[in-house]
Amino acid sequence: MSAQRFRGPVLPDGEARDLYVVDGRITYEPQPGADTAAEGWIVPGLVDAHCHLGLDDFGPTDAEATEQQAIDDRDGGALLIRDAGSAADTRWIHDRDDLPRLIRCGRHIAATKRYIRNYAHEVEPAELAAYAAQEARNGDGWIKLVGDWISRDEGDLAPSFPAEAFRDAIDAAHAEGAKVTAHCFGHGVLPGLIEAGIDCIEHGTGLTEDLIDAMVAHGTRLVPTVMQLDKFPEHAAAGQERFPAYAQTMTDLYARMPATIMAAYEAGVPIYAGSDGGGISRHGNIAGEVEALVRIGIPAHDALGAASWRAREWLGVDGLTEGASADFVVYDRNPVEDLSVLRTPTTVVLRGVARGR
Repeated sequence: MSAQRFRGPVLPDGEARDLYVVDGRITYEPQPGADTAAEGWIVPGLVDAHCHLGLDDFGPTDAEATEQQAIDDRDGGALLIRDAGSAADTRWIHDRDDLPRLIRCGRHIAATKRYIRNYAHEVEPAELAAYAAQEARNGDGWIKLVGDWISRDEGDLAPSFPAEAFRDAIDAAHAEGAKVTAHCFGHGVLPGLIEAGIDCIEHGTGLTEDLIDAMVAHGTRLVPTVMQLDKFPEHAAAGQERFPAYAQTMTDLYARMPATIMAAYEAGVPIYAGSDGGGISRHGNIAGEVEALVRIGIPAHDALGAASWRAREWLGVDGLTEGASADFVVYDRNPVEDLSVLRTPTTVVLRGVARGR
């Protein structure tokens, strides 16, 4: 394969460089005769750290729909996806060099009749650890628990399982070599999960100062999915008549949301970008989540890093290092100064194959 040259400032440091792609790999060694494929701002392949390939409003999608979701994500610059739970078996994506790299959580694990229909394994507390071990073996090093959801008996958000059941499930997944994350909107489920050593929290709107300190102490990560949190007023309105306590909780959580996430950021909790694509959220919009992180106060460079170089490091995937797979995105202006350019990449390079607009 002939060498290709890409020229321009390379993030995160912004140093202008010539980057070459040879046989699908990055090198900074000059390649005589290399064709210049693109010029512009070069960013390590974007990462969607909370995405749901193979899922729509009603449950699992077929392979054709899943493929289109993956293409939409790829063309939006997301070249690495941590799938945060899917009812579809998406292992076949690993065999497609033209689709994003995928880290699968397997299927969500939820309490019986306490989650979106057709999405999750719905289990009783005594079964939770066994299902956690099962999904740990079936996934790509992660599993996804549903930490809390509305309880019709209580009329409000409530933990899906007792704290000891969560602890046993986390221990079971860790014994299989997998990390654990959990959907958490409210406060009540968080102390037990963090103390039990959970690796990541999704959403995290119920965090308080003491729990943020505990996350820092335990090294717990946070993927807030701000665009999904922006739907809280809709959830509150939908539940107002039957579940007024739940509606008030969601309203209060949303009002505090920017301050909550910024408190975690300022305390040093590592934060990553996730679009929550799948279900009611569209795919291919990691740019929107970076913009949302900036909107609530995170500096643009850190917000982009949360969806690029820092997220890749967290998930154990190389960035723009010598010999790494050529997975990067080229933009015609500096995305740190103008985040809107994230929506219109000039060139997307995945496994050394360049795709232009």
